[in-house]
Amino acid sequence: MSEPENAVPGGEPLANGADTAPSVGVISQYVKDFSFENPNSPAIYQVQGQPAFDVQFNIGSAEVGQDVHEVTLKIDVRAQMEDQLAFVIDLSYSGLFAIRNVPDEALRPFLLGEAPRLLFPFARRVLADAVRDGGFPPLMLEPIDFNGLYYQQLEQQQAQQGEAGEAGQA
Repeated sequence: MSEPENAVPGGEPLANGADTAPSVGVISQYVKDFSFENPNSPAIYQVQGQPAFDVQFNIGSAEVGQDVHEVTLKIDVRAQMEDQLAFVIDLSYSGLFAIRNVPDEALRPFLLGEAPRLLFPFARRVLADAVRDGGFPPLMLEPIDFNGLYYQQLEQQQAQQGEAGEAGQA
């Protein structure tokens, strides 16, 4: 016997006109906060060589409305040339995502893994343009596996919780 057309495969029939399929969409993306500092100009332009970079990432998410989440990719860059600070960049690049009917166990991995992957190319362009406009060669960051980093951090948290649980039982 075949399932009715209005049924989820292997599940209950859908309510008349109900939209229960998971959906995700990008509503908007934007620079939320941005700062470029060139504290040692113009002297820094007399220094020869390539800068050494320290790049830090942080990802945050918040529900800002019903079925709407904001994901913010924060990137901090410090560049040193010899013993002088060449420049400092603080960028918070955000996106609004419409998310409906996504199971709870898939929501957090999307918000902290997949959404930053979607935002990253645009944030990278903002950084590259700012560094170039600041008088330095453009900074082109390599692609980042945000999904892999999310799951790696999740494993570390679970291991720490396991160790804390074992220590509490001893």
